[in-house]
Amino acid sequence: MSKNQNQIMKLHQLKPASGATHKPKPRLGRGEASGKGGTSTRGNKGGQSRAGHSRKMAFEGGQMPIQRRLPKRGFKNINKISYKVFNLGQIDKLVEKYEIEEFNPETLYLYGLISRTDKVKILGNGELTKKLNFKVDAISEKAKSAIENLGGTVELI
Repeated sequence: MSKNQNQIMKLHQLKPASGATHKPKPRLGRGEASGKGGTSTRGNKGGQSRAGHSRKMAFEGGQMPIQRRLPKRGFKNINKISYKVFNLGQIDKLVEKYEIEEFNPETLYLYGLISRTDKVKILGNGELTKKLNFKVDAISEKAKSAIENLGGTVELI
């Protein structure tokens, strides 16, 4: 045979691409001929062999489930107020970077520093060098006095 004859496609050599075909799943509950037996691999009798059965969530085969083995601890305080905290030193850097003139939640949201629902609190760590007006949810006494000493104003929302 010459080289060209080896490259000719022949009908008896055709086959599907690998992964294109698969054996069909047997229809369960259709007798011995299905290859899964008369009970369709579910065993004999009981709730687990019936249609519509589902185990309870976190069921561990009768062993004590993990959520009952572990002790209860702590609680979630529904009255807790979470603040997004900014120190005066951070604010000074932010003012230089974004050229902020008024420090309020709308401005901070605009620059992607807080989310829409965050509450803002100012703390007095660091130094503030520029006069700024603040509209915030909370502020410490030290921060308030530092801002007012520079001639800025503080308004609580």
